[in-house]
Amino acid sequence: MTQSLRRSDSVSDTQPDAPGLYAAREPIFPKRVSGKFRNLKWIIMAITLGIYYLTPWIRWDRGPNLPDQAVLIDLANRRFFFFWIEIWPHEFYFIAGLLVMAGLGLFLFTSAMGRVWCGYTCPQTVWTDLFILVERWIEGDRNARLRLHRQKKWDVRKVRLRLTKWIAWLLIALATGGAWVFYFTDAPGLLVDLVTGNAHPVAYTTILILTGTTFAFGGFAREQICIYACPWPRIQAAMMDEDTLTVAYRSWRGEPRGKHRKAEGAEELGDCIDCMACVNVCPVGIDIRDGQQLECITCALCIDACDDIMEKVGKPRGLIDYMALTDEVAERAGNPPRSVWKHIFRPRTVLYTALWSLVGVGLVVALFIRSDISVTVAPVRNPTFVTLSDGTIRNTYDVRLRNQHGEERPFEITIAGHPDLSVQLEGTDDGRVMVPADTTQLQRVYVLAPPNSEPAESERWDIRMWVEDTSNGDRVYKDTIFNGRAN
Repeated sequence: MTQSLRRSDSVSDTQPDAPGLYAAREPIFPKRVSGKFRNLKWIIMAITLGIYYLTPWIRWDRGPNLPDQAVLIDLANRRFFFFWIEIWPHEFYFIAGLLVMAGLGLFLFTSAMGRVWCGYTCPQTVWTDLFILVERWIEGDRNARLRLHRQKKWDVRKVRLRLTKWIAWLLIALATGGAWVFYFTDAPGLLVDLVTGNAHPVAYTTILILTGTTFAFGGFAREQICIYACPWPRIQAAMMDEDTLTVAYRSWRGEPRGKHRKAEGAEELGDCIDCMACVNVCPVGIDIRDGQQLECITCALCIDACDDIMEKVGKPRGLIDYMALTDEVAERAGNPPRSVWKHIFRPRTVLYTALWSLVGVGLVVALFIRSDISVTVAPVRNPTFVTLSDGTIRNTYDVRLRNQHGEERPFEITIAGHPDLSVQLEGTDDGRVMVPADTTQLQRVYVLAPPNSEPAESERWDIRMWVEDTSNGDRVYKDTIFNGRAN
């Protein structure tokens, strides 16, 4: 055993080190770029962040005893408020419909223009852009940040810049986590409770978790989330085809690449001068000239960078551009590309649009035709019926009355199915019950069949229980059964 150990030691000393399976991540420092796509990203970032941070503070008057926050997820009362719309737990199909629309919308945009959601409106992209913007303000543009990163010595300047950047990131992350909890309760009241230390521990825990994840994902993980954590890059291929517009490099025009110096053979080079501008501005650090890659989020910043360089060297814009695979075939043959609108409006995208619109129209129609009152009826099974002293058969029901109005309403309960059936309400003699505003009330209801009547002598009798809002005439019903004697 000793000899074998020595032999293996001697072999390992003479063999070269094997390369590792994984390379350590090299941080990416995108360079600042200007152009129409960069400006579009600034606009979208401002709009999305403004909506996220400001929406909980918008007020909406719904009347007394109701929250005045425009958008509120009221978990305590199991209610969702969105301006004039109020969603109750039994109306969860509205939320399901919105999720279906979101999925179809993602399919539609990916089919038409690739990963535009990832490049412009994904929260990871928006907050990463914001963190990079802060980093650039504090540490400088790409070259300055690279020098600071490669500087081994932590002098006073490096410590000051890093601490300033991290503090700014933490403040943004804290505002992000704080804004999220404001959607679940009254924002002004919760803010006071948070500052004074009177908020529920769940609020502080949620803010702490979201602050930490935002700080880590937006400040340090960045493109790693898009490449490794997000499943969409692996799914998107099923949504795309050869007519999908995506960011691509016109290699037939740019190759062979090289510096356009005044020398022999320079006229044989393509339009690409190999300046690396497209790589230096890429937030995920890829070279689009290598073709389509899983990491590409279709943010189009490389288009802005390349167009700027092409203008400076006197070449046509569009060396890197939004294009489809079918355009590549046409342009290589010397033909003009198809119109952008022909790429966008094709059978697949039209189908997605039709499905998306159908779901949306269905939700709108359901929203406008829904009643402000509803009822559920649960027959009491133990016992199924009671025979009173005079021979009358009585069935008992637990009726849940839901008043979605902002004021108290009188509800009247009646029975249809046989003229001999009558109704009694526990706690009242006139068949009416007052249901408070915006609440659900449980009412015990008795249905009576006189002796020797058809319902009393039948094993089962189908009946319909009607509930009417006597203040405005709205009516709803629920079908149930009446249990009588078995023949």
